[in-house]
Amino acid sequence: MTITDTPPGGDTVVAPTETTSKLGDRIFGGISLGAGILILVTLAAVALFLFVEAWPTFGADPGEFNESFVSYVAPLLFGTIWAASLALLMALPLAVGVALFISHYAPKRIAVTLGYFIDLLAAIPSVVFGLWGIAVLAPILSRSVYPWLEDNLGFLPFFAGPASTSGRTMMTAAVVLAVMILPIITAISREVFLQTPRLHEEASLALGATKWEMIQQAVLPYGRSGVISGAMLGLGRALGETMAVAIILSPANIITVNVISNQNPNTIAANIALKFPESAGLSVNRLIATGLVLFFVTFVVNALARRIANSGFSGADG
Repeated sequence: MTITDTPPGGDTVVAPTETTSKLGDRIFGGISLGAGILILVTLAAVALFLFVEAWPTFGADPGEFNESFVSYVAPLLFGTIWAASLALLMALPLAVGVALFISHYAPKRIAVTLGYFIDLLAAIPSVVFGLWGIAVLAPILSRSVYPWLEDNLGFLPFFAGPASTSGRTMMTAAVVLAVMILPIITAISREVFLQTPRLHEEASLALGATKWEMIQQAVLPYGRSGVISGAMLGLGRALGETMAVAIILSPANIITVNVISNQNPNTIAANIALKFPESAGLSVNRLIATGLVLFFVTFVVNALARRIANSGFSGADG
């Protein structure tokens, strides 16, 4: 600040000076910029590595593998997207419902306790989920749910059967993936819903809206971008999940939407985990090429999610 002349019989006049950039601000700004650049460099390095290692596969004679790369990767790509989509379809409504319960319905003590359990669920290793899926969930589904689906909904291609007796199906894998991504979507959605301006909620209630109508009018529109971001983070984990899917699925080199039979398309990540230890030469390059495809799919999904989240009304707009 700058102290000016004191007028006769008056108080000292203090005039604020223009704020200058401090050393700490410059250091923090440089560290932030460096972190952002480091992320971009790391991402570019991973993409370059995948492309260089995968290139021999694209120039190889398809006869060396008895099939073209497109024929090889198509069932894996389908299985990856199919499993992740089923998981997201099951997890997203439940995650949003749990997040709304914690943020707007549950008493504070119950909300805090439930939030701890949700966060704890995210810390469980994926291999534990896989073991739980094959040892506990698969027998339950194969004894009761799958026969019922085949008998009552067998006219749909998803449940045409024959129903698996082991439970090693795409449906089992999708349920496990849904449980795995549930805490991610729930945690992000909960925090976004809690950030809804109190005035928006009170204005809706003052106009005669019920609590659910207030949530529809104020909370859900405000948190839309956050829910989409959480869903895409969960989808990204489901797309890249390895051990849980590798333990549960009984894979085959096919493309099918049947989710209760023993014949299932494998996922890219699980296929790499299962075949990489015994591969050599061009087989390794082919597996890395499938990893490049997964990298590209994940990049496209996140880019589309960012575009959707930024379009229209969101919390950031209001």
